[in-house]
Amino acid sequence: MSTREYLFSGFGGQGILFTGKFLAYKGLMEEKQVSWLPSYGPEMRGGTASCGVIISDEQVGSPIVSNPDVLIAMNLPSLDKYEDEVVSGGYVFADSSLIERKVKRDDLHVYYIPATRLASENGTPTLANMIILGKLLSVFGEDNEDDLRRALGKVISAKRADMLEVNLKAMQLGAAYQEEA
Repeated sequence: MSTREYLFSGFGGQGILFTGKFLAYKGLMEEKQVSWLPSYGPEMRGGTASCGVIISDEQVGSPIVSNPDVLIAMNLPSLDKYEDEVVSGGYVFADSSLIERKVKRDDLHVYYIPATRLASENGTPTLANMIILGKLLSVFGEDNEDDLRRALGKVISAKRADMLEVNLKAMQLGAAYQEEA
């Protein structure tokens, strides 16, 4: 990988910024050049939230992700807004619990993960973001448990340390998910 640009998008409260921050820390720990640029609407919960992350072997010139290599769409408005911006040959990871339509383009690698449903069924209703991230990392072969644990240790505050194992379990759940035919 020389450079990969990610765009995470969804409603406020879905952990969009946390997910991007985690990926940025993971990149830093791998001694990559990293950019993390959060953006959210006037309401933190329920408004729109997005986060651009760039991970590169070279210096990052601009933190703005206009044409992501990877789109993580946690809701339908996000898929509607950003699907056409993904580079040809790029990847889309969509929460199929909240997005009923399929991706319209046929030049993308698409993964439909019912992350919200899986999170709820596994007693972790707030971790759909980490389930999708787990799938993304497994697709790219970047799901080494020790690396994930170290990066989680950087983004989870000391007072929430009990959430480290729960987040790791959610990522493992996403990594193991196989799409239904």
